[in-house]
Amino acid sequence: MKVLRLSGRRRSIFLNVTAIIISCIFLFPLYWLIISSLKTNAEIFQSPQTLFPSQIQFTAYYDQLFGPNSIIGPFLNSLIIATSSMIVSMLLGVPAAYGLARFKIKGGKLFILTFLITQMLPATLVLTPLFLIYKGLGFLNTFLAPIFSDSTIAIPFIVLILRPYFLSLPKDLEDSAKIDGCNTFTAFVRIMLPLSYPGLITAISFAFLFAWNDLIYAMTFMNIAEMRPLTAGIYHFMDMYGTEWNKIMAYGMFLVAPVIIIFVFLQKYIVSGLISGSVKG
Repeated sequence: MKVLRLSGRRRSIFLNVTAIIISCIFLFPLYWLIISSLKTNAEIFQSPQTLFPSQIQFTAYYDQLFGPNSIIGPFLNSLIIATSSMIVSMLLGVPAAYGLARFKIKGGKLFILTFLITQMLPATLVLTPLFLIYKGLGFLNTFLAPIFSDSTIAIPFIVLILRPYFLSLPKDLEDSAKIDGCNTFTAFVRIMLPLSYPGLITAISFAFLFAWNDLIYAMTFMNIAEMRPLTAGIYHFMDMYGTEWNKIMAYGMFLVAPVIIIFVFLQKYIVSGLISGSVKG
């Protein structure tokens, strides 16, 4: 028994050490991004490289926020596009997931298969059709083009995540609500949605991040530099700053900050939503 207990302890230590090493490997680029943004440009290029700034500088962040080419404009553009796309995706994706979970729809499996296929298609495949559609509708060089394009990525994901989550909820709760006077819509809004908040938080987070991280749609459908989001604007900053990597790294920090914040504060709900949504298919 002692041997087994010792063996199990060693195995646990080995797994923990391995997890720490793997985490350090994956987090090292983020660490390098942070420390490079706090270094002077001369220190970035010195040899040998330093693993920590010899003197912490916030000049790069100040220039990005208050300089002649402030990052505030692209940041607000990204926020508008990501938030709007998230709202559109949730308004369409959540009812679709609930409908596919609760009602027997002819061809429902075909719909789900279609959502799976769209998740596997590369974005470049739909650029030309979307470009022609947006040109006919007059959406080019407006926020509407990237908003709707990013929604086409988020909606299938929302449906695939929330449908099994709604299937895992007891249907008796909905039936009880209908006995108390609710119809299908009010039972969905008052009973099912509050019970599925971990799945909803997961869907909201990823819908926002899909749009926040988008580059290809913003570059293709928006030619006005002042309207482009952060992801597309980084090329402009690289051309403008040249080898001033501390400013480029500071720009990158503003780009990844919302992603870090979302996963730090919502990781418990995101993991719970992903696990719960995979219980029943």
